[in-house]
Amino acid sequence: MTPLHRLAPRDDEGCWRAVIEAPAGTRNKLKWTPALQAMVLHAVLPLGTAFPYDFGFVPSTQGEDGDPLDVLLFMDEPAPPGTVVPCRMLGVIQARQKEGSARPQRNDRLLAVARHTHRYAHWHKLADVTPSVLDEIERFFVFYNAQKGVRFEPLGRAATAEARRLLAQGQRAFERAAG
Repeated sequence: MTPLHRLAPRDDEGCWRAVIEAPAGTRNKLKWTPALQAMVLHAVLPLGTAFPYDFGFVPSTQGEDGDPLDVLLFMDEPAPPGTVVPCRMLGVIQARQKEGSARPQRNDRLLAVARHTHRYAHWHKLADVTPSVLDEIERFFVFYNAQKGVRFEPLGRAATAEARRLLAQGQRAFERAAG
């Protein structure tokens, strides 16, 4: 069986794949740990806060921080951790984060819609997402990271073409790292 982080990033129908680590509404942030081949509890959000949408990663990609590229997924119902969800990319929230005295690193958040959805079926581009929803997502990630002592700074928003560019770059980085 192929480990989750090494799945092909796209399925046979051309949809991107997202692996869920934190379902919408949860306070638990799980993280896929390749050495254990399991989801491991990585963080717990403070009481009264929760992930606004399903959150996870795109397999066989690697970002500047060394982790797979992050993706926030719009779908009708939360999916259990480890679920692989076919999706289409809408765009990206461009961001930089800094932990302690380390140099700042890019840590963008891809935004995608599940292939099987009713509520978000009409979303095909970033402009379909209301600015207030994007503002709330950015504020969530600023707060979430601050709880861990990490400064998360949104830099801008970009459309599908930029998300695809980041995905291609992330795939190349993964392939180089995997040897």
